[in-house]
Amino acid sequence: MDKLHSDDKWILDNLMFEKYNRYKSLLFQIAFSYLGNKHDCEDVLQEAFIRLYYQAPNFTDDEDERRWVIRITINLCKNQLKSFWRRKRISIDGLDEYAYTQEEKSIMYEIIRLPDKYKIIIQLYYIAGYKISEIAQIINLTESAVKMRLKRARELLKVELDNSDY
Repeated sequence: MDKLHSDDKWILDNLMFEKYNRYKSLLFQIAFSYLGNKHDCEDVLQEAFIRLYYQAPNFTDDEDERRWVIRITINLCKNQLKSFWRRKRISIDGLDEYAYTQEEKSIMYEIIRLPDKYKIIIQLYYIAGYKISEIAQIINLTESAVKMRLKRARELLKVELDNSDY
């Protein structure tokens, strides 16, 4: 990076700005479902975009890049959850920025409360719009395992949403 001409750096910076705008909402929602805290999510997103800028491999297409940055975000969230100072907590601070109606906030709150192995499946399937086969590739599971987790996540969400006052 040190030997780049100033015009080349400007082009790279603009390209990163476009990528940031393209991925920020999706990655924030994924991070929020793991971490439940706006500030922690911002830290994870910052690190994910730094890695995208400095460490990304050559991608075959935009979808390949999207999957890579989602995988990085998931791994960063898991690492943060493992950190010794992190407490198990659920907070909906900052959710107003990404969920607009009370129903959307309620659903997101219930997604946050799901076990990690279910919440990422729900995020990738319903929010990111991935097919089961694509989710299986992203999170390194078989398609049948993804289907089963999606089924169980739906069942858990249904029970929680039926029992809530939302």
